[in-house]
Amino acid sequence: DEGCKILSADYSQIELRLMAHFSQDEHLLAAFRSGQDIHDATAAKIFKQPIEAVTKDQRRKAKTANFGILYGISAFGLSQQLDCSRTEAKQLIDDYFAAFPKIQSFIEAQKSYAREHLYVETLFGRKRYLPDIVSHNATVRAFAERNAVNAPVQGTAADIIKIAMVAIHRELKERNLRAQMIMQVHDELNFNVPIDEVETVKQIVVDNMQNAVHLSVPLIAEAHIGHSWAEAH
Repeated sequence: DEGCKILSADYSQIELRLMAHFSQDEHLLAAFRSGQDIHDATAAKIFKQPIEAVTKDQRRKAKTANFGILYGISAFGLSQQLDCSRTEAKQLIDDYFAAFPKIQSFIEAQKSYAREHLYVETLFGRKRYLPDIVSHNATVRAFAERNAVNAPVQGTAADIIKIAMVAIHRELKERNLRAQMIMQVHDELNFNVPIDEVETVKQIVVDNMQNAVHLSVPLIAEAHIGHSWAEAH
């Protein structure tokens, strides 16, 4: 609106932070707690070298593996994304799990739980039912297995931002601020904020997003201001 700016606030690496919390993998926890770039830290572990020696290509591969493994990517899928051989992709996945063994344990535990109960849960107890986890069709079963791993992570991220939204709305109302929450996009919240309220609202938003829940690693939210959504991104 006239006399206002767009405030865009989003979580930093929320799904990988949740994977660290769920898996309790020491190396992933340490990287987030120390504030390291998570993809550099992952590359350093996978390629067994100091973090300052990590190349851009190694970081790219580690980043793809970080998110791919979260979504149950196969060696074939990873090879397609990285434009490399399936053998190289499989080696990267093997090296990833060797570097972060508790992530592999978490993944297998989720699949096992889903096969026994036919559902998985978010951190807050919201269930995702997965009857296809025991399907005789391998393709259908594999899709359910990927959901068994991903749903608790993505689902918890969705729960967390909803908790933050409720808290932010309540505080804006209690403090009689004119700013309006206008849109949620995945792990991002957008606000229409009068110019004289920008700094106050920015603090409210970041504080509530970062304190929506307390995990084994800190939740980090970053906020930016602009005349448009593109400018605030």
